[in-house]
Amino acid sequence: MSATPDHGGSGASGRTARTAAVIPAAGRGVRLGPGAPKALRPLSGTPMLVHAVRAMAGSRSVSLVVVVAPPDGADEVRRLLDAHPLSGSLGDTTEVVVVPGGETRQESVRKGLAAVPETVTTVLVHDAARPLVPVDTVDAVVAAVRDGAPAVVPALPLADTVKQVDPRTGERAGEPEPVVGTPARALLRAVQTPQGFDRATLVAAHEKIALEGEGATDDAGMVERLGVEVVVVPGHEEAFKVTRPLDLVLAEAVLARRRANDGF
Repeated sequence: MSATPDHGGSGASGRTARTAAVIPAAGRGVRLGPGAPKALRPLSGTPMLVHAVRAMAGSRSVSLVVVVAPPDGADEVRRLLDAHPLSGSLGDTTEVVVVPGGETRQESVRKGLAAVPETVTTVLVHDAARPLVPVDTVDAVVAAVRDGAPAVVPALPLADTVKQVDPRTGERAGEPEPVVGTPARALLRAVQTPQGFDRATLVAAHEKIALEGEGATDDAGMVERLGVEVVVVPGHEEAFKVTRPLDLVLAEAVLARRRANDGF
């Protein structure tokens, strides 16, 4: 995997054909317990981050993947990716670069976006902790952006009823929380990644939405704050986020099924 960005592509054809994916992978993943950062945890013997990179590279639309490493871990991440190169045609068509990230996800995405050449007009932002997103989902997001949507998110209908509560924090943390509303489930969606954007829209969001506290954790939410429409395309049940130890068990089961079914 290359560590130097390709700034190739020019003119109208180059601008319309190129898509880049930014993968912020600077988080520590405390909910998975002590140890390596979440993105570097092994999944069937291969780091989750590598699975996520391969998922983006699996789309013919994606010609560049920018991995945003922990601020002090870019060299380590680069060595890890070099040890797990893209195979076959993926390595011929998709370049992977590594840049150091910031202290928040928002800062990290901004740094990753800065490494994307201006010849790229469609940008995906993908969670490293969603290593198993199918290529069809990636392609659907890219297609919606190229068809004119400035911001696109894959999402699934909710299976559970959702309650809005009056949260108990501080000294009252742990107390029963009163229910104050029950949103109509049919109107709600559980959002996944990759989220896709017209490059100019995403750049504007990062320029105009100031960092607050831990920063934004959802780029589509930043675009919404600009007053720009965000649209939803169907997500996939295998694009779940690996956050807790039980998620690792499920992810291993998905990979085992893929190997059994089609030699993934």
